[in-house]
Amino acid sequence: MNHFSPMSSLFGPCSDLVRVGSRRWFLQTGVAGMAGLSLPKLLQAQEQMKLTGKPTNKKSVILFWLSGGPSHIDMWDPKPNAPSEIRGPFQSIPTSVPGIRFCEHLPLQASMMHKLTVLRGVDCKASNHTPITMQAGNALARRTDNGRDGDGYPSMGSIAARFRGPNVPGMPPFVALADSMKADIWGQGSLSSEFAPVQGSEMAGKFSLPKGLQIDRLQDRFQLKAQLDRFRQDLDLNDMARMDQYTQQALDMVVSGKAERAFSLDEESPALRDKYGRDSLGEKALLARRMVEAGVTFTVVSGRWGYFDHHGDNVPPWGGIEKGLKPILPRIDVVLHTLIHDLEERGLLDSTLVLMLGEFGRSPVMTKDAGREHWVNCMSMVMAGGGLKHGQVIGSTDARGYEIASRPVSPSDLAATVFKFLEIDLESHWTSPQGRPVPIVTESGKPIHELFA
Repeated sequence: MNHFSPMSSLFGPCSDLVRVGSRRWFLQTGVAGMAGLSLPKLLQAQEQMKLTGKPTNKKSVILFWLSGGPSHIDMWDPKPNAPSEIRGPFQSIPTSVPGIRFCEHLPLQASMMHKLTVLRGVDCKASNHTPITMQAGNALARRTDNGRDGDGYPSMGSIAARFRGPNVPGMPPFVALADSMKADIWGQGSLSSEFAPVQGSEMAGKFSLPKGLQIDRLQDRFQLKAQLDRFRQDLDLNDMARMDQYTQQALDMVVSGKAERAFSLDEESPALRDKYGRDSLGEKALLARRMVEAGVTFTVVSGRWGYFDHHGDNVPPWGGIEKGLKPILPRIDVVLHTLIHDLEERGLLDSTLVLMLGEFGRSPVMTKDAGREHWVNCMSMVMAGGGLKHGQVIGSTDARGYEIASRPVSPSDLAATVFKFLEIDLESHWTSPQGRPVPIVTESGKPIHELFA
């Protein structure tokens, strides 16, 4: 787990974000995927979905994970009339929706509030300093003291992988773009490893061909066999004609370069890359959009581990609100604004649900070190896209930002909302290792009805 300073790392270059992995992958696995994910199996699963009537229209989710606990008061739920120790150092500004105000350092998001929904009454009492609870959308999934973190409950991304699958055959259904999978990504719990998140920063090379194999010659399968014979060690294809149709389709995906290109930012124009920002957060956000285009169903983006954990100026590595949070907010502002407009211009916004949240909020009263402590009573989050009804605030906190005052939204409500958008049956169950059916939506979670009105 790495520690970074906001100025030197979050905004620094990220040239190795999508790095080329081992070229022996193709030979060792025979066109299989990583993390237990097999390309031929994915193709077969996609075909089965068509036959069983499961949804095949393309819908995607991009979840921005603001690791560390973003301050609701200093971002989307300002308290301009509160005392200074609660109000904090930032001013509030009007948004494009009359009566709704944001922090002064989120002007781009304020300008497109009519495209956003802010949830100001998110109940995060079950959450801890981990991604488990909120990424699972389940208050029963949490850090424990018994070595069973999450208690087997899977993340929303793994549920999407299990019950929906990828939007395009051959692509993984669940991708994580994070420097620390352990710290910032919650995975499949007790589900099979084939529904685990795939680390996107390592995928480009794993869809590439071994050195010496030429794409133009691979169209002839007999020539391909001859070349593979020279390179193979563990792989034994014997007769390419005997590969089943799904393996052949998977091979074609690699040969065509489609999968490899999906994980390469070199395909994007320099101007667009500049708009997103050539740093960790900007490049991951742009890559997330490419995942949507390529057919990935659920993508989680984390800029850095813990970079919203602003306890105070004398508390390293992230500092307090003025010195730590203030430099980060413009990047969050630009990235969300750019992504939403990019998706809209490509006709993808209505089919892509964008979420931006962390594990909890921060304390209403500033600390002596000009920061805020962890606060599990309430938090704010933002939603966009998905063809849902936006331009609204749902829920509220009291005048101090201390607790939820109206319309609470539970983690399970969030999960039900995401699954309804993805057209996953909310009555679905997965099977525990003990053979028991476990509902994908717990504790009577309901979709946020205001979004579907």
